[in-house]
Amino acid sequence: MVMRLITAVLAGGLSLVTAQVPMKALNPRIAKIVSEVSAERVGATMRKLEGFGTRNIFSSQDDPKRGIGAAARWIRDEMASYSPRLQVRLDEHDIKKGARVVRDVRIANVVAVLPGTAQKDRQVLISGHFDSLHIVRKKVGELERMDQEATIAADAPGASDDGSGTAAVMELARVLSQYEFEKTLVFVAFSGEEYGLLGANQYAKRAASEKTVIDAVLNNDIIGNDLAGNGRTAGTGVRVFSDDPSDSPSRTLARYVKEIGERYVPAMKVNLVFRADRFMRGGDHTPFDRAGFPAVRFTTIAEFYANQHTASDTFANASPKYTASVASVNAAVAASLALAPPAPDILTKIRSVTANTEIVGPNLSRGKSGYDALLKWKEQGDVTDLAGFAVVWRDSVSPYWEKEFWVGPGKEFRLTDVSIDDIVLGVKAVDKEGNESPVSVYRIVPRLIP
Repeated sequence: MVMRLITAVLAGGLSLVTAQVPMKALNPRIAKIVSEVSAERVGATMRKLEGFGTRNIFSSQDDPKRGIGAAARWIRDEMASYSPRLQVRLDEHDIKKGARVVRDVRIANVVAVLPGTAQKDRQVLISGHFDSLHIVRKKVGELERMDQEATIAADAPGASDDGSGTAAVMELARVLSQYEFEKTLVFVAFSGEEYGLLGANQYAKRAASEKTVIDAVLNNDIIGNDLAGNGRTAGTGVRVFSDDPSDSPSRTLARYVKEIGERYVPAMKVNLVFRADRFMRGGDHTPFDRAGFPAVRFTTIAEFYANQHTASDTFANASPKYTASVASVNAAVAASLALAPPAPDILTKIRSVTANTEIVGPNLSRGKSGYDALLKWKEQGDVTDLAGFAVVWRDSVSPYWEKEFWVGPGKEFRLTDVSIDDIVLGVKAVDKEGNESPVSVYRIVPRLIP
């Protein structure tokens, strides 16, 4: 491995020492994965999804060629054909009438699981939604309202929203299922997004109740067009949304997406947008974020609003090449996460409240002098190929990490004469291939541990 030298002050010593840190080199395996994403196959999937006529959740469940049922079965069978190692199923839920759901309906997410090896209990999700919507309106008095039955019956091609996200998920299932990863990769085509994030809500709720460990949710929604209605283009960039606060798990994941995505796909700029989603809108990453899982949304910079939720959201108005570029960014990030060690554990007991409850927080202090930054951490799990740890920092108002210190196999680090009140600090794990975990951020979020 290519190495470089830096100078740092290690905790437990007052002198300057020289440490070796892995360069930000490309992992050949990840680079190969990225190169195998096919725009031609992405386009063929988008065409096929459009060909079901509509994928409205209230459309036919039984028709072999038209409607949501035919689409779900085709997605399931197609993903099952990619690799015998993929465990593919329909994740069905009965949704009762209420709010935007006009009558009782059964929905089915399509889930394909690629089991991991050494860290199989940790998951990385790649998702999009395959249901579609064409809103037909009618005049009621002086107002226009959705005509529910006409909307259900109408053609809803949904090539970009969100045939594009589904095509990306399926293409990544095809490519990534040819490889082995330490963590489990889960490819999900959600249903019911257009009627209130129904499938994603059910999935996230169950994952939280079962205490599933999800390291990342990479949700793709409207990544199918690179030309907006006002002429704006987006061929070389993609927006990634993540919710507040500044160092939430989702925001930390977004920074990881930018760093890794641009490293492996330099032709694509990852534009981080520090808000939950587009203004007054939402997506399938939202239930995961609210459940405490790191979750972000990929969306084109150039949304064509006049085509969304209409009969004109067609393949003819889409760009499979752009969709494949966004899928390539997803591939790099998902593979890197799935190969990387777990993020370090930075929590420690702050004080005991009762015999059964403790308050924990970040293991960061001012050291014995009272004027240093002393960081401590523990590794998670039994990682046999761990190279060591790197400490990162940034100014409190900076969006991105600005400095990095290679610590090696040590479990603590001291920055002398550095105020922990003025900067944000974090630590990440790096394996011998250079695969990096997301950063564990030293932030003040005490939580109760029973």
